[in-house]
Amino acid sequence: MGGIGSGRRWYFDSKEATNDYRVIDVRRWQREGLLKPGLRFGWQWKSHNEITASILVRPESDQVILTYRHRSNGKEWTDESNSVYLDWTKCHLSGERPWFLCPANDCGRRIALLYGGSIFACRKCYHLVYQSQREANFDRASRRADKIRDKLEWEPGILNGRGWKKPKGMHWKTYEKLCKEHDYYVQISLAGIATKLHLFGESIDDWT
Repeated sequence: MGGIGSGRRWYFDSKEATNDYRVIDVRRWQREGLLKPGLRFGWQWKSHNEITASILVRPESDQVILTYRHRSNGKEWTDESNSVYLDWTKCHLSGERPWFLCPANDCGRRIALLYGGSIFACRKCYHLVYQSQREANFDRASRRADKIRDKLEWEPGILNGRGWKKPKGMHWKTYEKLCKEHDYYVQISLAGIATKLHLFGESIDDWT
């Protein structure tokens, strides 16, 4: 078996989003004390409280060995066992911070997050964009409005109207400011939806 990523460049023509891929975070593994040489642990991904994927991780002093099964485009499952080298940098106060070195061919970038396909590689090697980069303006406005609704303890969803009272302990000035911001984002979102459905001839860009 050749080196990781040997024989080809790891990229795709279409710009997929980071949310479409399973991610491993070396910082989290370090915080949870999992990067100890000789230790083996399993890592899982869940959706709706059901396990959708898992890998076996074996840390060593300078790398982690990832063992998992992979399938793409409806093909048969393939067993994979790949190494990802680690790099450590000193923190400002004390201790060290770990980084992955992207194993994709011709990369080797020092990175905290790797995304899983046939191999685990960095966002740039997979040509991934963040989910927010794929959002239309009105989608982004709706998401921001929902974040404010969560702070105000209102029912999720901009079509559900305002809540009836101020959250306990929140100052009136803060409450009124959040309400104003919420209404602004709701207007942008609804205008964008209307434009998409061709209810108006006005472009959403005129609202932003």
